[in-house]
Amino acid sequence: MSNSIAAVILAAGKGTRMKSDLHKVLHPIAGRPMLMHLMAAVDALAPAKKVVVVGDKADQIETALAGSAALAVQEPQLGTGHAVQQAESALADFTGDVLILYGDVPFVPSATMQAMIDRLNAPDAPAVVVLTFFTGYPHHYGRVIEGEGDQIAKMVEYKDASDVERACQICNSGLMAVRSRDLFALLARVTNDNAAKEYYLVDIVNLAIGDGRRCVTVRADELEVQGINSRSELADAERWWQGERRTRAMAGGASLRAPETVWFSWDTEIGRDVTVEPNVVFGPGVRVADGATIRAFSHIEGARIGAGCEVGPYARLRPGAVLEDKAKVGNFVEVKKAVLGKGAKANHLSYIGDATVGADANIGAGTITCNYDGYFKYQTVIGERAFIGSNSALVAPVKIGADAIVGAGSTVTRDVMDGELRLVRAEQSVKPGWADRFHDAMRKKKAAEKKA
Repeated sequence: MSNSIAAVILAAGKGTRMKSDLHKVLHPIAGRPMLMHLMAAVDALAPAKKVVVVGDKADQIETALAGSAALAVQEPQLGTGHAVQQAESALADFTGDVLILYGDVPFVPSATMQAMIDRLNAPDAPAVVVLTFFTGYPHHYGRVIEGEGDQIAKMVEYKDASDVERACQICNSGLMAVRSRDLFALLARVTNDNAAKEYYLVDIVNLAIGDGRRCVTVRADELEVQGINSRSELADAERWWQGERRTRAMAGGASLRAPETVWFSWDTEIGRDVTVEPNVVFGPGVRVADGATIRAFSHIEGARIGAGCEVGPYARLRPGAVLEDKAKVGNFVEVKKAVLGKGAKANHLSYIGDATVGADANIGAGTITCNYDGYFKYQTVIGERAFIGSNSALVAPVKIGADAIVGAGSTVTRDVMDGELRLVRAEQSVKPGWADRFHDAMRKKKAAEKKA
């Protein structure tokens, strides 16, 4: 497997600052666990091996990965160097390049990872490539003391750094690229003779330098290597991701009326000439075709919206909702697992679930498809150009034929044939003058009570 890539992802920490029953790296950003953001970037490199080092809540990570990576257990947790050592068995037959990554550093681009691998295989054949970043606020990051060019003179953790070293603003992201034959040989020599009594991964750099070998850096943008350790940092990461995605949507030809109020999912697809009004939330699995309009305060997930459609305001499209071209879903309409054909309309206050609505059909205000009996879901089929009057209840399973009309206020429990009118109402009772007599009697009674 020479010249191939393996990825070792560290995810064994307890994540105590999250104060959560959910593993830190499984907390979502844009509806996707942060670990899976990273795994997607890794997969773009087509690695020969992927090993995730786990510890606390390992069962949660195993479930999330669903067999897509090997697991190595670090117990107890004795530092980053010790964590990487736990992957040695999983990589016993691997002779290529190893990327060392962190499950709580989810936004490292594939291109940056590839740059690390390319630098490792450059003609000067460095022993270790370290991904670094520059910041004006280095805080407690480990420092990278650089020598000539991109060469590293020394690496030091913050706790062990002198005041002069802490003044350095080149920081260690923790990410490295190392040949497998070098990695575990160097790790075997790492000790815990430091302030934290841990086995530091950075010590492989200092050991290699001590052996007279070259170690070098690749520089990343600070935001690419932001780590997430708390709810506050999770919110910061979400804010940054959303900002990037909004910019990309607008660059692709979508209009966001108030960009800062629109929230995308990791997989949202937005076409050209789409208009998104304020306070719209896209959950996972949404595709919006060209020319659609999404009006304010709509919530959309698992839905496909065709070209020229109008949605909202205050609409909710749930998983399985499909709006074909130029369909309209208006205010306070909920659609779930239902297809609205071309030009079909449900403009007000309706629920359409487990249904197929034909092209150019019209669903009146207050209409509901009664799709659930407490045990099973049933289908409603509405034909092309059918007209469903306001405040109707369609009790599934039921079919409404093409060009049929259902009168307002009807409760339909049997199929309606093509072109048929269906009225399901009680006969109206008319009593002329009754209301006048009622009002007269009540006014006299009220006046008598005031005199008493």
